[in-house]
Amino acid sequence: MDIETRFLILSDTHGEVVPGVAEIPTVDVAIHCGDLIDESKIEEFRKAIDLLKSIQAPLKLVIAGNHDFTLDKPIFQNKVTGNETLDTALKMENGAVLKVYASPYTPSLSDWGFQFHPDKDHDFAIPGGIDVVIAHGPPHGILDYTDGEQRAGYPGLFGSVARSRPKLHCFGHIHEGWGARLVTWRKDVSQTPSHFTDIENNESKVIEKLSTMKKLKADMEELVEEKARKRSNLHCEGYIRTSHSTRNGCLIRTGFQTLFVNAAIQGTTDEYPTQLP
Repeated sequence: MDIETRFLILSDTHGEVVPGVAEIPTVDVAIHCGDLIDESKIEEFRKAIDLLKSIQAPLKLVIAGNHDFTLDKPIFQNKVTGNETLDTALKMENGAVLKVYASPYTPSLSDWGFQFHPDKDHDFAIPGGIDVVIAHGPPHGILDYTDGEQRAGYPGLFGSVARSRPKLHCFGHIHEGWGARLVTWRKDVSQTPSHFTDIENNESKVIEKLSTMKKLKADMEELVEEKARKRSNLHCEGYIRTSHSTRNGCLIRTGFQTLFVNAAIQGTTDEYPTQLP
């Protein structure tokens, strides 16, 4: 029988304080998907540690991001043993066993940490039976649009996730891709999986994304006011809630559905400097 488990997911806090995170009710697992710091300043490390300490959770899972480059040297030293990824089962206080795969790597031409050249394959070797996949960057086609309307996710990560079909896949990196989407998979995995060929779009749904929160040029006045009320209410609560349990009849179907979450906290505009976990 599945044991109800509560998650708090953050990413891309970049050494900044996250307002209200300490007041969020206790969860079973807190996940930070990388970029805890920005420029490796001592004050950023202090804020990142204070942030993690303030979260009320008995289990906290944290991976590095490309801005966490000062953590990269020991990772390279351990590459021969495969220690740059996590693939393990964790026994939690609520009695559940959580099978987790995690990797900090993202494709890039830049000289940051935990990155690989986009023209070279990177093996996200996600085994079957995994509950949660944690990555820093998004899979291609899911919550990965940049401000320039380009998809920045990695196709190889999408393919690995499509084959393993975890219950939850969380990430960040592309700040403007913030949001959550519950994906229903097609029955058979294609030879080269993509968001075009492997997702039942009619049976999938967007839970939240930036366009449902912020004012857009095409919005009518009534919608602008509705969004403003929504933002006010959500910021008072301090987080976005989504529930997928037997109690509400929205249980994620193992092997058929995956909840994707882009949890980037740092916003991309002065109007929206902070996004909600």
